[in-house]
Amino acid sequence: MIHRSWVSGDHCNSQVLTIALLHRSWILGKWYVVQYYASSEEALSYRCMREVFTMATDRPEVSMNFTYIFTDDPEGEKLVGNITWRIPNGNKPAHWVHAEDSYEGVYNTYVLDWEPKSWALLLHCAEKSGSPRYLSSFIMSRRPDVAPNVVSYLREKLPRYDIDLDYMFPMSQENCSGGGGRPGFDPRILTNVKHPMKVSH
Repeated sequence: MIHRSWVSGDHCNSQVLTIALLHRSWILGKWYVVQYYASSEEALSYRCMREVFTMATDRPEVSMNFTYIFTDDPEGEKLVGNITWRIPNGNKPAHWVHAEDSYEGVYNTYVLDWEPKSWALLLHCAEKSGSPRYLSSFIMSRRPDVAPNVVSYLREKLPRYDIDLDYMFPMSQENCSGGGGRPGFDPRILTNVKHPMKVSH
């Protein structure tokens, strides 16, 4: 049974409709990003984005390791990123707050909907004083593709959060073997590389 609840989104949204997850462990494991939106982008910059979620055993935190390839990279080099959230309220496990100090301001993530062992819809919302609000959203799937009716159902939830569906792009999951990175390159260090979850202010 899925319970839905309203969670305050600070200034990002006055109210965000999330789901109350019965078990936080639902998110663990591998996911494919099949649709992607970012308010800072007018064209899709990435392909083959895949994510692996883990949870800390000693504190309420969720971490995501993800890989992606730039669409304009002829060599198809696979890059790696990481982000960690804390769950501020155990009674509202569908609301996460980014834990890294490098993310300035308010940066909330919400699980808007999900189907156990199948798909999920995430909304990311960041604000910093004096800067435009940043929104991004993923439709994630346990498989490389999702039925069109599911995609339509999930996309319809997003306009209420000021997401323009014209810029919610399908994410290709084909030809994703890619390179493992340049010799001596540590994919965990991406300070000079555009990062799909990095907010530029």
